[in-house]
Amino acid sequence: MTETIVAARGLVKSYGASPALRGVTLDVTAGEIVAVTGPSGCGKSTLLHCLSGILRPDAGEVHYRDQRVDLMSETVRARLRRSELGVLFQFGQLVAELTAAENVSLPLLLAGAPRRAARTAALTWLDRLGVADLADQRPGEMSGGQQQRVALGRALVTEPRVLFADEPTGALDTLAGEQVMGHLVRLARAQNTTVVLVTHEPRIAGYADREIVMRDGEITIAAMAAAR
Repeated sequence: MTETIVAARGLVKSYGASPALRGVTLDVTAGEIVAVTGPSGCGKSTLLHCLSGILRPDAGEVHYRDQRVDLMSETVRARLRRSELGVLFQFGQLVAELTAAENVSLPLLLAGAPRRAARTAALTWLDRLGVADLADQRPGEMSGGQQQRVALGRALVTEPRVLFADEPTGALDTLAGEQVMGHLVRLARAQNTTVVLVTHEPRIAGYADREIVMRDGEITIAAMAAAR
């Protein structure tokens, strides 16, 4: 039987008087790639942020394996994101003052890894992503696609069990977006990382095993994604 690794039960989240989630329930199985789609403002990013522990829901439950994420303190949730949950944002959010290698090694250093071992791991991931030649360059010296590949390396360097990706190609042109998604899917499959990604682009959703369509804070459709 396939393990449910992430689960939401009746999630409710509002921003002031504006509801973002209206009782969302969802199960994600280990090793699965799930795309959450829908129009802007439908709640898909809020759902991702609740599942990853960035936000705490107003009501409902978030489960990661046998743990209640919504009951954890911010400190414990942050620690979980540094060790078992990876997060990739639309604009990468690299640290401008750090080189590519330093950005990728940062999660390992925060977790207490020796500096030399962290750099070695970072260089390995940059090589896997085809940007090893950028190791000593800062984000301002890279293209958007290069920055996002470095950000993907930073999200995967700890070998998380689950990767949450929020519009990972939204700021990229078509070619760069396809390259990032190709790397993301290949590397996730290689280390059996579960992926939950938010996108409004059908071609990006096509990389997933399953598509969840949201509208007005609710899931309206859950179906297998089109095979590539």
